[in-house]
Amino acid sequence: MSSVIISGDTSGAITVAAPAVSGTNTLTLLAATATNSVNIFGTAVASTSGTFIDFTGLPAWIKRITVLFSGVSTNSTSLLQIQIGDSGGIENTGYVSVAVTDGGSSGVLSTGFAVVYANAAASFQTGRIDINLITGTTWVASGNVGNNGGNVSSSSGNKTLSDVLDRVRITTVNGTDTFDAGTINILYEG
Repeated sequence: MSSVIISGDTSGAITVAAPAVSGTNTLTLLAATATNSVNIFGTAVASTSGTFIDFTGLPAWIKRITVLFSGVSTNSTSLLQIQIGDSGGIENTGYVSVAVTDGGSSGVLSTGFAVVYANAAASFQTGRIDINLITGTTWVASGNVGNNGGNVSSSSGNKTLSDVLDRVRITTVNGTDTFDAGTINILYEG
């Protein structure tokens, strides 16, 4: 087995070793435009106003997006949802998504990926939803979000876009409830 050792600027090293099998293997690295171009932490957004929060201009190489919620609240009871989109805009139909509480209640959404099963104006939601590319332009989502009332919602779903994903929106099902507390961020990976 042959290997290549790449030394760090100040310390440490990375060893790249070829497997002991016949044939040729190719490892393609992404162009580095940041400290680590494969795992990018977005800029946190205060969810204290507005009816939606968008993360746009996402690169085409993304394979996973983690949406992070910390103490997120709205001014009414419409359910939180995540919508994804492409160059044509945010898509608000064609989702198959369900959320279930730890008490067994459940609900189905077709307008976005469900974040929670139930919401109240005084609920502060904290947790994460992972959205993963499964093939082509089809994405699957799952995660857990709990609130200050001691309730936990688990959710899952899928959605096929018409083109390559480049944006994510966090909003409510009715689209009119206003965010009034907390922070939302995303982590995306290649």
